[in-house]
Amino acid sequence: MKRISSFRLVAALYLLASTLFADQPALTFFGWSDQHTNTSGDTSRLHPFVDAMNTMAGTAWPKNIDGKVAKPSFVIGAGDITEWPTNAAMKGYDSLLNNRLKFPAYDILGNHDDGGLAFSPTMINWLKKKHGGLSYTFEKGSVVFIGLWSQFDPKGKPAQPLTQEALTYLKEQLAKLSKEKPVVIFTHLCHDAMTNRDDLVNTIGKSNVIMILGGHYHYSSVNQYRGINFVQLPSPKSKFTEFTVIRITKDRLTVIPYDFTKKAWVSESKKVLDIKIKGPQ
Repeated sequence: MKRISSFRLVAALYLLASTLFADQPALTFFGWSDQHTNTSGDTSRLHPFVDAMNTMAGTAWPKNIDGKVAKPSFVIGAGDITEWPTNAAMKGYDSLLNNRLKFPAYDILGNHDDGGLAFSPTMINWLKKKHGGLSYTFEKGSVVFIGLWSQFDPKGKPAQPLTQEALTYLKEQLAKLSKEKPVVIFTHLCHDAMTNRDDLVNTIGKSNVIMILGGHYHYSSVNQYRGINFVQLPSPKSKFTEFTVIRITKDRLTVIPYDFTKKAWVSESKKVLDIKIKGPQ
């Protein structure tokens, strides 16, 4: 057996490392919210949205963004899965995810999903079984995702604060991560509906939270508050036929809703985010 020189060995290892770690692929996923599955369990109104998501890969990005939409890793839902949490609504939505959607889904509960004044544990039990808890954390593409459930006061106004329990969970999860680790938070309350944004931003501190996804108000929008990006996801119950396409690279975050009926990207500046970030390294 021939002996390999130290120089050639180092060169070979360097080439291998360069091949493995150069040009890490982008993470692509979709977002929607407030599906409001009918109490009868009928999900036919949601089928065009799911079918459009299933066929979105390969669509060209807008001209100012190179390439085509990659196969999505998953879709995030920001709450109000059901109109009200009947057993039929739960089964209908569960079947939609399992039998029609072609990639994983990560949902958080909204104010409709516990029944409000007519409390029901149906969706609570469903989410706990599916994701291990009402708030939960997972990692994809070297990005950490924190689903943040916050108890909603059914006697209160539509705009409410995140609960202390939700903020405590967030603080505990962020404490486990390095300050450089990119984090995406998703919760039901959006920027405009969250009355204690300062408490949230203070809890985030110096952690690398690149985006907070929310729903509740049904239309898509983008806001910045104290250096944090808030993205509101669109609802199938609105007048819009949109879902949001999100791409995260090592240095760029791109968030654009897509209108699948018009087969066109939404171009309104208040709905689009395309910025530099400290992404996954």
